[in-house]
Amino acid sequence: MPSTQTAQDVLNAVRRAWRSEPRIGPKAPHGNLEFDAGTLTLEGEMPDIAAKKLALELAAAVPGVTGIIDRLHVAPAERLEDGEVRDLVRRALEQEPAFAELALSEIAKGEEQTLREPAERKRGWIRLSVAEGVVTLDGEVPGLEFKRLAGVLAWWVPGSRDVVNGLGVTPEEPDNDAEITGAVRMALEKDPFVNAGQVIVGTVDAVVTLAGLVPSESEREMAEYDAWYVFGVDRVHNKIEVAPFAAG
Repeated sequence: MPSTQTAQDVLNAVRRAWRSEPRIGPKAPHGNLEFDAGTLTLEGEMPDIAAKKLALELAAAVPGVTGIIDRLHVAPAERLEDGEVRDLVRRALEQEPAFAELALSEIAKGEEQTLREPAERKRGWIRLSVAEGVVTLDGEVPGLEFKRLAGVLAWWVPGSRDVVNGLGVTPEEPDNDAEITGAVRMALEKDPFVNAGQVIVGTVDAVVTLAGLVPSESEREMAEYDAWYVFGVDRVHNKIEVAPFAAG
C-alpha cells in the first residue's frame, strides 16, 4: 500500500465500490470493516448471495488489499435455530441419490454422530456442522460435482446464512468453465421451482451467463440464485426473459 494511502482511504474505497453496485448499495454493512497490513476484514449481513459474492469481488479489487477475511453472511429466508438448520441440511444430504454411497456424519452439541456408514467408505464422506446459521461441510468426495451439489443443497435450506464448503476432492481433478456450466445445469434441474429446459447456461472465466424464457420473475430470480450458489462461480449475468407463455 503506498505510504500516502491510509487504512481509512482503503475502507472508504471499499464502501464507494459497494455503493456503486446496485445489488449491494445502501444495504451493505458499512460499519463492519477493518483494514490492517493489507488484510481487509469484512463482517456483517448481506441481503442475498449475489450481494455477498459481489462485495467480496469488489473489495478484492481495491488497491492496497492483498487479503480478505470473509465474515459476511446472508440474510436467511427464515430465521431458524442451528439444530433446525442442521436437521434440514442433513435430510437434504441423506435424500440426495448422488450421495447414497457416501458416509455421512454431523457434529451436534460438540460431538460427532454417524448418520450413515456405507460398507464401502472408499466413495467418500461428508461431515456437517452448523454454527449461528453458518453451514460447514467437511470431508472427501469423489468429484467436483459432488462438492458443488452438496453446497447448493446446503444453500437451499431456509435458515442458511452462509456455506463454508471445505469438501476435498479425491482424486484431484482440474476445474474449468465446462465443469461450472455442468454444475449450474445440475442445480437448475434439481430445483423443483425452475424449468431447467427453458434456461441456457454458459460460462467464461467463471462468469456464468443465463439466457432463455421463463413464465415469471420469481422463476427468473430463482434460476439466478441457483447459479450464484454454485461453488467457484464469480459472477452471474442474468439475461433470462420473462414471458407468461413460456410455461411449457
